[in-house]
Amino acid sequence: MKKKVISSVIKQIVCIILALCVLVPCYMVVINSFKSRSEAARMNLSFPKVWEFSTYLDVIQKGNLIRGLLNSLLYAGVATIIGVTCCAMAAFVLSRNRTKLNNFIYYFIICGLFFPVNYVTLVRVFQWFHLTNTRLGIIVVYSAMMIPFCIFTIYSFVETVPKSMDEAAILDGANPVKMFFMVIAPMMKPTLVTCFILEFMGSWNDFMTPLYLSTKSELFPVTMSVYQFFGRNTSYWNMIFADIVLTVIPVLIIYAAGQKYLVSGTTSGAVKE
Repeated sequence: MKKKVISSVIKQIVCIILALCVLVPCYMVVINSFKSRSEAARMNLSFPKVWEFSTYLDVIQKGNLIRGLLNSLLYAGVATIIGVTCCAMAAFVLSRNRTKLNNFIYYFIICGLFFPVNYVTLVRVFQWFHLTNTRLGIIVVYSAMMIPFCIFTIYSFVETVPKSMDEAAILDGANPVKMFFMVIAPMMKPTLVTCFILEFMGSWNDFMTPLYLSTKSELFPVTMSVYQFFGRNTSYWNMIFADIVLTVIPVLIIYAAGQKYLVSGTTSGAVKE
């Protein structure tokens, strides 16, 4: 009995420590965003002497945050919709038609999970196709980067969808496209929403891709707006923290809206009946 109590206490302590590792940095960012420039530079956990709410207004005006937010919404939203839709159709075809060629294509795509993006080669390719410093180029990269994960996740889920649903749709006169969007896609809602949320968050938080592929400030997403407050000799940490808070809010809203689908979407296909 004592061993169980001790084990439970240890587990609780470990959980509390892990929670603090996440909560304390978040608290520090939020609380320092309301401090003056000199106070924020100390990066302590105390409350501000004077609450500087105007910092957020300064960030929006000086950091062109609205433009950055619109760019991020465009990049992440369009790329995720295109990527998840195309990957869902591809995963359905690869899962239903188990030919040697399709198996090779599937495993070839999955290899993308283990290799990093080669930005040196990517920049050169974009120069050839005149996609550098274009919004289309950034959207294309984000859409391509999510292919391996989405194919892998959706492929496993398609295996749990009975083939009798395909046959019933065909008997009712549905063509392959109509069958997928009217019958199969609604059944894949949990995994599609999961892929959308995770890939949207990944594209929204990405910093390296726009850094390499764009040099024009009007193309910068919100993650690069923090650059506006870094200087060679000084940094405006209160504005940096405020910028981070404003950047995180849209992601939290998206995550909260689809949270109920995350567990079912990520575990679907893990156990076969």
